[in-house]
Amino acid sequence: MNLFRDLNQLPDSFCHGAVSIGNFDGVHLGHARIIRLLAQLARQVGGPAVVFTFDPHPATILHPERAPTPLTWTERKAQLLTELGADAVLACPTDRAFLQLEARQFFDRMIRQQLDARAMVEGENFFFGHDRSGNIDVLQRFCAEASIAVEVVKPVQIGHLNVSSSRIRSLIAAGDVEQAQVMLGRPYRIRGEVIRGAGRGRSLGFPTANLGRVDTLLPAQGIYAGQFQAGATFWPAAVSVGPNPTFAEAELKIEAYLIGFDGDLYGQTVELDFLAWLRDIKTFGSVGQLTAQMDRDVASACEIFQRDRAARKP
Repeated sequence: MNLFRDLNQLPDSFCHGAVSIGNFDGVHLGHARIIRLLAQLARQVGGPAVVFTFDPHPATILHPERAPTPLTWTERKAQLLTELGADAVLACPTDRAFLQLEARQFFDRMIRQQLDARAMVEGENFFFGHDRSGNIDVLQRFCAEASIAVEVVKPVQIGHLNVSSSRIRSLIAAGDVEQAQVMLGRPYRIRGEVIRGAGRGRSLGFPTANLGRVDTLLPAQGIYAGQFQAGATFWPAAVSVGPNPTFAEAELKIEAYLIGFDGDLYGQTVELDFLAWLRDIKTFGSVGQLTAQMDRDVASACEIFQRDRAARKP
């Protein structure tokens, strides 16, 4: 994976190729279509396939109160884009000076001078430059003047809906991680540091990994089937996102019971996939009722995990 965070440090070997610019948040099926074409065009022009993205999202600088919670962190985004065919990912540091560049300035400085692009690939709703003054029509005109090939990719549709980061974000926020998975092409993943909790899960026979410092969007409160990877092995997980009302705990927690896994994860950063929503969080009348339901949740999580793994076998 070739991830760069400074355009001035980008080796010349990653210039003179095909470029695609965008946030690529979530790296969904629509993004996959763009990257496949990008790799194809890169081969045609005899150069690398380079993705130019932003860190942080421009909205966090311009409109922090409206900035979307990200679906992926930068390293994960770069990994996914690389798997799709990108030779390099440039996560350009975003600041106000950068965002003040007019469309023409951005095109001339970034695309022509520093990247020396020979081809570009963008979606129909592409905007660039200060106040999003440049659109796909402007880009096509600039590219024609500079003899840069440009391809415009139509959105991927599932049913009658366009696949988009905002639509996926809405699905996850509503707890519909299964439909989000369809649009992503893989399960939705978060990462967090394993922190110490109250230890109540262990006393109930369901020791959990408590995740803190999660820097991406959390699914809606509820109980989920999930999976966790340790080394080369995937383990099923029953995951709770929310409070624990049976014990009068109102704090939102992310607790994952890693089924069959035995190991010390405290202080480690782990990644957790959400496979399916199981049920709402509820208050139980007794500890016995709670543990009986947890047994059912674990059984459901194992079944969904096995079904998901079987579906992914070639």
